[in-house]
Amino acid sequence: MILQTGFRTDIPAFYSEWFANRLRAGYVLVRNPYNPQAVTRYELNPDMVDLIGFCTKNPASMLPKMDLLRSYGQYWFVTITPYGPEIEPHVPPKETVLYDFVALSEIVGPDSIGWRYDPIFLSDTYTVERHIQEFTRMAAVLAGHTHTCVISFIDLYAKVRRNFPQVQGVSRADRLTLGKAFVEIGRQYGLTIRPCAEGDELAPYGADCSGCMTQQIFETALHRRLHLPPGKNSRKECACFMTADIGAYNTCGHLCRYCYANYSKELVAQNMRQHDPQSPFLIGHSLPGDVIHQAQQESWVENQLSLFDLL
Repeated sequence: MILQTGFRTDIPAFYSEWFANRLRAGYVLVRNPYNPQAVTRYELNPDMVDLIGFCTKNPASMLPKMDLLRSYGQYWFVTITPYGPEIEPHVPPKETVLYDFVALSEIVGPDSIGWRYDPIFLSDTYTVERHIQEFTRMAAVLAGHTHTCVISFIDLYAKVRRNFPQVQGVSRADRLTLGKAFVEIGRQYGLTIRPCAEGDELAPYGADCSGCMTQQIFETALHRRLHLPPGKNSRKECACFMTADIGAYNTCGHLCRYCYANYSKELVAQNMRQHDPQSPFLIGHSLPGDVIHQAQQESWVENQLSLFDLL
């Protein structure tokens, strides 16, 4: 199976000690965000967990702990944008994250790491021209250390409008201008541009609009064929395969103003105070009335010899 850590929070940035403890313990307990007393236990065992996915803005804390992941397949997304601390208050300086991206790539290999440049929004400060300039600069640093850059344009969810009232959507004309430029820059630096849930409007320029977490991407990271369960986990917007996540909403301390996973900074602070690195739960501990369900887990790697095994 594939286990994700980054749909709901940034575990490498804020909870790497906890995650390392869970790897050593061999299991993790996860509350259902919509029914908190329903708890799922996942075994952290490379015999059944084929790949662990990460999405982070700051991988630095995990770099000294990478030996714990040696037995697992991995796929990392590292988000690096041009925004300053007025937008991303607790994200490290971009040069630091670029350096750590390269260090991480040297450990896991360029097939197992992708760059996310998203969400894209426009303002008087972050203009089309500035995005193109910053994207070019970052792509030059990351060239050879990844083959993928995922982009998306900001979605104006209610929580985004509440936390970032000044934000505006990106017009189709600007999306096309940016998308075309990014595809051309990507070609120069060996990067495939993959729009995330943006439809096919950038496909005519050469973007790969199939998805950013597809079976092909996972197989390339593993260098093995996968037999994925049918249908139920695929996204309707693309061919991405959305699997179980061990994180929790309202726990990311970056406090980015555009964040989709945090409701408010007050709730984030409250939850982070309840974090115990020794607990099997990311936030808090067992509670009366918890019902623990053992996840059904099995390896999805095909046993039949494939071309991947011969490379």
